[in-house]
Amino acid sequence: MKTVRQLALMGGLLMACTGIQAQDDTSGSSFSGNIGFLSDYVFRGIFQAESSANGGLDWESGGFYAGTWAADVGMGAEVDLYLGYGAAIEDFSYSIGATGYYYTDDFDDTYQEINLSAGYGLFGFSANFGQYDNFDGPTQDYSFFSITADGAGFYGTIGSFGQDFDGEYYEAGYGTEVGGIDVGLSAIYSDEMLAGGTSGETTLVFSIGKTFAIR
Repeated sequence: MKTVRQLALMGGLLMACTGIQAQDDTSGSSFSGNIGFLSDYVFRGIFQAESSANGGLDWESGGFYAGTWAADVGMGAEVDLYLGYGAAIEDFSYSIGATGYYYTDDFDDTYQEINLSAGYGLFGFSANFGQYDNFDGPTQDYSFFSITADGAGFYGTIGSFGQDFDGEYYEAGYGTEVGGIDVGLSAIYSDEMLAGGTSGETTLVFSIGKTFAIR
């Protein structure tokens, strides 16, 4: 089961393939696309699928953004829709948005959440509050908080769930561009609650992706 993506921060390896934006000189809008591949799709410390291909489309104008992102999860696909607003004042940045996570087949049920984030210098913080439809069971409320530090291509993240969900994870990695291709490697440690077992679990994830402008 997937328990809920750091959309405002476009969280870690999952969103390492966000697009290069093509500026529209008349409207100030930008459009981008992305395609990628993950050796293991792990979201907020929770394993989703092996060998996951993904892709997305994004629009941005005057701080407002909207987009969609989809990934192969083995049993069908995950399709995300998101929108929001973000801005920066010197070294301080912030954003507020909303995200829906939808699935084909029976891989999982729908999640919908509000995403808040703020950053200063090398550090970023996100707070996410959502609801899980939970198939035929009662709906569940959840929160997810994370702190990220990054610099020179390296990053580290600590994330924690609250309310009806529980668990913590730790992630560290490095990303760079080689010949116009984005590549990354990360190590993710999930505690026993997120790993679904009696002990924690560490996963190494390799990512590769290509961003492109849409004109």
